[in-house]
Amino acid sequence: MSSEQQEQQRDEQHTHAAESAWRRFWNRGGWWKALLLAAVYWGLYQLAGLLLSFPFGHLVDTHDVFANGLSTFFGIGAPILVGGILLVAFALSLGWLKQLFGPQPIRGSWWMWIGVGIVVVFNILRFVSADYSAWDAGAVVAVLITGLCIGFAEEVLTRGFAVNLLRRAGYGERSVMLLSSLIFAALHAGNALTGQNLFAVAFTVVYTFAFGLVMYAALRVTGNLIWPILLHASTDPSLFLLTGGVDASSGTMHLGPLAGIAGLANWAVMLFALVPLIFVRGRVDRDAAYGLKAPAAPLS
Repeated sequence: MSSEQQEQQRDEQHTHAAESAWRRFWNRGGWWKALLLAAVYWGLYQLAGLLLSFPFGHLVDTHDVFANGLSTFFGIGAPILVGGILLVAFALSLGWLKQLFGPQPIRGSWWMWIGVGIVVVFNILRFVSADYSAWDAGAVVAVLITGLCIGFAEEVLTRGFAVNLLRRAGYGERSVMLLSSLIFAALHAGNALTGQNLFAVAFTVVYTFAFGLVMYAALRVTGNLIWPILLHASTDPSLFLLTGGVDASSGTMHLGPLAGIAGLANWAVMLFALVPLIFVRGRVDRDAAYGLKAPAAPLS
């Protein structure tokens, strides 16, 4: 073997060892790794928004981000799309993509379908109650696309990576549900840094924690991450279209007769969230699911 071939072989061995160390680090799981990943994602999402503002910022209407399709997409959707792409790249680097979107290692109970039904019914009510005459057609399309980006990125991060990392660390399913939902809620606490009303941010954090519990139930009962993604992807757009924007008021819009009922969606979600808090049990067999042995004393 020539010296050049030997050097190439050493480089390949070094690269393989580095990749193995990278994968070994994440494969062990841990709550702090889930939190670290969420923090890095949030930072990269903010950075993406800043970088995109240089070439596309002039397309965003600073007075009404939902003024048209381009303003909606580049003002809200594009940074989240970048975040979703980065999450896919991260999953590929770990070899987890198939696992994240594969069958769940533990299935749910029948009552979890109630949470799925609540989200579906109220999303439909909001869609049919929205005043589409007050919307630019391009903005409506952009809202739907943005919703898909939000649902994909946030569910892959929290019900995908966070749940996976917590299960790999040996946590029981109640702790997996609570910690992943807390991380999901914490992502939205960052809205306070953008100047939003603190009361609105506090309510959003409480609601997103409850919504996270419902999405966890949806993950368990449907058995696949794609369904929480789709449920989430229809939730934000239905809310935007009904209210007229992010944390906006629909007082100036001509809403459908079911708008009053549709407006109870958040409270219905928070009320149902009490159910998984009481009834979720179980633990994933780490050895069977991931080839990992359970730690001596995991958090139950």
